Amino acid sequence: MISAQTWSDAQRLWDFQKMNHELRPCSVGIGLGSHDLGVADVTVNLYQLGMFPLIVFTGATSRTTRDRMPRGEAEHYRERALELGVPASAILVEPKARNTGENINFARELLAERGIDVSSVLLVSKPYEERRAYATARRLWPGVETVSASAPMTLSEYVDSMKDPRLVLDMLVGAQQRLLIYPEQGFMIRQAVPDAVAAAYERLCSEGFTSRLMPAH
Repeated sequence: MISAQTWSDAQRLWDFQKMNHELRPCSVGIGLGSHDLGVADVTVNLYQLGMFPLIVFTGATSRTTRDRMPRGEAEHYRERALELGVPASAILVEPKARNTGENINFARELLAERGIDVSSVLLVSKPYEERRAYATARRLWPGVETVSASAPMTLSEYVDSMKDPRLVLDMLVGAQQRLLIYPEQGFMIRQAVPDAVAAAYERLCSEGFTSRLMPAH
């Protein structure tokens, strides 16, 4: 059983990870590869709403996607977008990135190679990765305006969709840890973490929701 306190702590991390940016038209939409095909759906929806004229899907495979997305995350995202009616001419695929930093850098390089002028990017990620995506882009692509977006889901809805509450809590804790350690490594900008969020993170770690933590150096 997961206690009420644990759910409260998870909710606090979930709320912190969501950036709540006001969506606005951008030069390009970038769908960040993951196990969650819903990222492609959100990207397509934003494209169809006229938020950007071009989509870049970026991502290779990982331990969590190599079985369900054997052709690569970006390619499976592209196939989903085509199914939903996006023209092939509006989609670029970057198939090599294996982490958020590479998602940003490789997408940036691909757009530069194509001679596409980019002044703003709309980053589409899983809900608990919004802040990480934003902080990474601000560090690695400082010259563009960055907007973060994800599926408009509650924590409860996301847990139901994943059908694995413990995995979701583990991923929330892992996402929070990266916000703490990656700025020191130059991967993202540093952001202030409220005391209540830090305390929730520590409690979740102490309760063993640690399978997605990076090893201590």
